Amino acid sequence: MPDTGQSPEIVTVACLTDNYAYLVHDPASGATAVFDVPEVAPIMAALTARGWQLSDIVITHHHDDHIQGVAELRDATGAKVWGAAADAHRLPPLDHALAEGDRVTIGTLIAHVIDVPGHTIGHVAYHMPAAGAVFTADSLMALGCGRLFEGSAAQMWDSLQKLAALPPDTLVCSGHEYTASNARFAMTIEPDNRALISRCEEIAAARAAGRPTVPAILATELATNPFLRAAQPGIARSLGCDGQDPAVVFARIRSLKDSF
Repeated sequence: MPDTGQSPEIVTVACLTDNYAYLVHDPASGATAVFDVPEVAPIMAALTARGWQLSDIVITHHHDDHIQGVAELRDATGAKVWGAAADAHRLPPLDHALAEGDRVTIGTLIAHVIDVPGHTIGHVAYHMPAAGAVFTADSLMALGCGRLFEGSAAQMWDSLQKLAALPPDTLVCSGHEYTASNARFAMTIEPDNRALISRCEEIAAARAAGRPTVPAILATELATNPFLRAAQPGIARSLGCDGQDPAVVFARIRSLKDSF
């Protein structure tokens, strides 16, 4: 009999070298979803340890390190697979093909689909208000954002603005443990940002203790992530982009990070 009257539970699952998957469990129904499947064994171990049965697999984008375990996990659990209709040709077979504005239902939980092109053209994120979380994979990351493998800087800036508009207490569940490197880069952009300095210390302590640095709170990202702060006049001025459109400033920051 499923537990009732409890909040959704999110479990961060480390996979491969630096990937993360996320389990979301709905106590009201007993349903459990996983967001992305970089590797099957750690996800199955996390499910078994909690006595949860996987009901849904939710995909953010087509890169192998996010989908390579989907077929095996689906065969092992019978879970239904959700993903972007625009990317269906390069995703594992989908039971539910999605577009922006659609909803993923996991038991009694609902996740809203947000189109976030930039890292890839078909990348989507999932905002789950009841869990206070957004699953962003390689779009918005802790202190960073994904490389522009397919989309443009303008597309990624627009995507980040959608995510930045979510409630500030939203947990950003991103796809990689890149935060320490991202922090070093962020300090080159805003070396006097006190919130960033403090966060860098927290990140170093977490990694030294072997703890993940994600999820992160959106308000913290807004205060410290240079890719979300391209509209700040001080950043534009320091990069020689004073008075220019934030998308141009963002493109400059992304270029600098690519060569960092």
